[in-house]
Amino acid sequence: MLKILPFTPFHDDYTALLDESVTQGQRMLQRLRDNWESGANRFDQNGEILIAGFINGELAGVCGRNIDPYGVDAAQGRVRHLYVAQRFRRNGVGSALVRSILDGASEYFSCLNTNAPESAYVFYQELGFARVTDNATVTHCYRFC
Repeated sequence: MLKILPFTPFHDDYTALLDESVTQGQRMLQRLRDNWESGANRFDQNGEILIAGFINGELAGVCGRNIDPYGVDAAQGRVRHLYVAQRFRRNGVGSALVRSILDGASEYFSCLNTNAPESAYVFYQELGFARVTDNATVTHCYRFC
């Protein structure tokens, strides 16, 4: 059973997830930890959250919601650092994390942007994100208005 809970990148299981992501050529979880340690991003601004999904107590994935640092104003949010452990992929963990990020976001944001790899385009579109082609920092946007 999947449980989604608030999270910090100092949970016991995080290092294993971080190591896996780096092995796969992904640096977002390292940036997440580095930015948390430096205080540059602790998901503590209005509307921001960092969550994780746990399956039978084991860390399966993480995802965050920030004010979009590339956006034109604080009304634009951003899906950040979505990563699901390889052994838990294709089991709905990523979708559940993003849905949890979307939940309540309209109270703070007019939209949520993301910059997804091409391999994740269909994933985001199936969750209701629209493709964006005219912005170098955004591949998909979920509009609340």
